[in-house]
Amino acid sequence: MANSPQAKKRARQGEKRRQHNAGLRSVVRTSIKKVLAAIATGNAEEATAAYAAAVPVIDRMADKGIIHKNKAARHKSRLNSQVKALAA
Repeated sequence: MANSPQAKKRARQGEKRRQHNAGLRSVVRTSIKKVLAAIATGNAEEATAAYAAAVPVIDRMADKGIIHKNKAARHKSRLNSQVKALAA
């Protein structure tokens, strides 16, 4: 447990940031799930629209450091290949 005032403050700040980042990670996961749900329905137009909405969210979180840039690229690549396969 933190004893010094500085360590106590850092613990408070860390907890606050952890909760904020958890919410942002949840937004990313939700957007990915929306794309996967649209793919599962088999509707190419809906899947394309969901993918187009998810890409800026994923990029924004990668820029903020919430998720790693390579993880963001991997998600976008896999989702895009699934959407393209559905449209074909």
